[in-house]
Amino acid sequence: MKVEKIVPSSGITLPSGTGWGELWWQHYRARRKVCLSLAVLSCLTSKAQQLPNIVYIMSDDHAYQAISAYDDPIGRLAPTPNIDRIARQGMRFDNAFVENSLSTPSRACLITGMYSHQNGQLQLEEGIDTTLTYFPELLQQAGYQTGFVGKWHLCGTPKGFDSYHMLFNQGEYYNPVFRSHDSNGEFVREEGYATELITQHAKDFLENRDKQKPFCLMIHHKAPHRNWVPAEKYLGMYDSITFPLPSTFYDDYATRGSAAHTQKMSVEKDLTMLSDLKIDMVKDRPYKVSRFIGRLNQDQTESLMNYYMRRNDKFHENPPQGHQLAQWKYQAYLRDYLSVIHSVDESVGEILDYLEANGLTENTIVVYTSDQGFYLGEHGWFDKRFMYEQSLRTPLLIMYPKAIKAGTVCQQMVQNIDYAPTFLSLAGIEKPAYMSGRSLEPLFDGKEVKQWRTSIYYHYYDYPTWHLVRKHDGVRTERYKLIHFYGKGGERARDENQYQNVPGTREYNSYVYMKNDGYFTDDPDVDYMELYDLQTDPDELNNLYGKKGYEKVTARLTKLLKKYRKDLNISD
Repeated sequence: MKVEKIVPSSGITLPSGTGWGELWWQHYRARRKVCLSLAVLSCLTSKAQQLPNIVYIMSDDHAYQAISAYDDPIGRLAPTPNIDRIARQGMRFDNAFVENSLSTPSRACLITGMYSHQNGQLQLEEGIDTTLTYFPELLQQAGYQTGFVGKWHLCGTPKGFDSYHMLFNQGEYYNPVFRSHDSNGEFVREEGYATELITQHAKDFLENRDKQKPFCLMIHHKAPHRNWVPAEKYLGMYDSITFPLPSTFYDDYATRGSAAHTQKMSVEKDLTMLSDLKIDMVKDRPYKVSRFIGRLNQDQTESLMNYYMRRNDKFHENPPQGHQLAQWKYQAYLRDYLSVIHSVDESVGEILDYLEANGLTENTIVVYTSDQGFYLGEHGWFDKRFMYEQSLRTPLLIMYPKAIKAGTVCQQMVQNIDYAPTFLSLAGIEKPAYMSGRSLEPLFDGKEVKQWRTSIYYHYYDYPTWHLVRKHDGVRTERYKLIHFYGKGGERARDENQYQNVPGTREYNSYVYMKNDGYFTDDPDVDYMELYDLQTDPDELNNLYGKKGYEKVTARLTKLLKKYRKDLNISD
């Protein structure tokens, strides 16, 4: 019968007959292995604690003009002090652009680090290749705890996140429904204002996270997406302010091609009185505001109805006409839009205060941006989509005390495909070869980087659909912009789109709805160029394509556009 010997405190079981010299040596090696393991674990824990935390805050349709750090007249009249804190304590990017100025494609570029044609998300609804690896998945593998709250707006469930709390589709401003990682696939209604609810869920993640791990938290606000319904406490906060009319508000598109003429994003013609501006055009009808009213509880209904009834009654006292009506619509649009943004700014302040109160500021990179730019009356428009500057350019502010000096400004050209590579680089992860973007880290010291891009490529595909902006791509350099509009016009263009022809898809359903509503127009087929000198014509009013004296510039940019299309393997 064999008797086993137990070495005290080592946990090693030895067979009978083992000599005590050998026993001591095995005991020593076991103890040494445990000590080394603990040392390695301690080292890894220390390294994990040194990896920067990431807080990425993205709003929906937030124009840079409406951020006071960018010193636009609108931003000065409706300041954003908390968002400005990020710029004041970090870096403001003055030449940040998107690859495709539309919500879902922009989000796909962010999450994959790829151009739209590479990740599959060309239009607003279906498209993204869900088999692709999203950057949060790579952060998870590197030991990060990851969380997402707010507007996802991509097909499929958020992946790469330890926890998520996502709105349904676009989300609603009041009492929205959320689906979370632990809601069994159900969307659950929550009472309150969307921006405040998203903020609370973000703080819950921060409070309940594993404090031994670095974290990445993505906060995606629904605001300030159309139809711009402010929180109760901020209703009418800008009613005493008259915002300056943009110099291009009455742009007649005289030098532009047909795309500028056939769009449906005019403040004057296309902002709806009831849904967007909350005005019932039938004077004596009992006041009934737009569709969001059905979501409100009794207190919310009383607050919003009282405010918008007063606006409605005042409008009907002396109804404006012609240009006066267009300007009235512009003021009403901006006042609601900017009131909605005030809640976003308040949310940013809460997150920054939490980081500071918990000693996280120094080792956390905080990003504030929008999924694209937005027109605040420039060219007479609202919305986005076009490659013209206010839509192409997006706000980008980054704060990271360890690497970015407070109050710096970057003038070099960056794009939303760069965000994923940046976060991976900060986490010490090599960028996957399939990602087209590049890390922004070399720009953080505020000095000009010699081997940086001097141009960007843009491509918009979403036609025929909402706002009827034509398909186009183009290049922008530091001074010039070349845009190529192309494709079939009207409903004929439907044949060029993958999902609008597939019954059951959201793209198809949207198409059928618009067709039944008589939304489409018989636009011409197009294939033409526009060229702008942004130095002499920052408002892009003067199309120089084909003009004498610009032959060399045109040839150079045409060659550049062809190179992008070849290098990126773009066929359409």
